[in-house]
Amino acid sequence: MLSKKQARAFFLGGTLVTFLIFIGLTIYSFSKDQDQTNYGAITEQVVRGKDLWEANNCMGCHTILGEGAYYAPELTKVLDRRGPGYVKAVLMSPIPWEPNGRKMVAYNFSEDEAADLIAFFDWIDDIDLNGFETVVSPLAKDKKK
Repeated sequence: MLSKKQARAFFLGGTLVTFLIFIGLTIYSFSKDQDQTNYGAITEQVVRGKDLWEANNCMGCHTILGEGAYYAPELTKVLDRRGPGYVKAVLMSPIPWEPNGRKMVAYNFSEDEAADLIAFFDWIDDIDLNGFETVVSPLAKDKKK
């Protein structure tokens, strides 16, 4: 059993070591070599696509990087799964689109607006997901194992 003096020294020493490890890991996490945000690839087109995403409340039905609603498919890697042509056709469709019984509003985006959203999806697609390269929606019928 430790005396009060030994217990106090053990506590203070452990606290100091833990604090130094925490500071070291924080500095390491914020170093440029560890940047996983893809921040340097943001263009005006990507920003316009993000603005369209927000203005049309796409997150009310879809998710990106796990954030949003689960009514419609996860769109983090949508260009890998479906391709830009498919996504563009859905975005520019003048009639509501109904895959699997879920209805998507017919936004009837222009060519430029669709290109902006595709640029935004492409930018999201290039973010480092720490090895989770396949994002599966909780609504997916065929879950990947």
